[in-house]
Amino acid sequence: MMTNPTGKITQGQFSFLPELTDEEIEMQIQYGLDKGFAWSIEYTDDAHPRNTYWEMYGNPMFDLKDAAGVMMEMRECRETFPHHYIRLMAFDSTRGVESITMSFIVNRPPVEPGFTLSRQEIGGRSMRYTTVGVAASKPEGERY
Repeated sequence: MMTNPTGKITQGQFSFLPELTDEEIEMQIQYGLDKGFAWSIEYTDDAHPRNTYWEMYGNPMFDLKDAAGVMMEMRECRETFPHHYIRLMAFDSTRGVESITMSFIVNRPPVEPGFTLSRQEIGGRSMRYTTVGVAASKPEGERY
């Protein structure tokens, strides 16, 4: 059986570790920049695992060489959306294809209500299961 000891939504790398400090985040950003990765910032108030379409905050930062620029954008995003999930994503464009190489959450709402398991009977004795975000029952912008 798999368990989630943190009780938090787990997406991206570092999911089961304690929250990264800003200094640790900056070190990860610099690591990616040293590898030639470009960073982008995304946010959402619906962090369902199948919600892959988060809103982009600003443009991808292809030309930065110092982590301070990404950190500045991340702090602005935190100030603008303090009750949203915010993640950083690094793209590797060395082969001409932008593919995500790093992704991790850097901001969470103060309370994460989690998910419920919904069961539906279909065709005879078959069951269909799905996860439903508790926060998704409220309208966008009012979830947290």
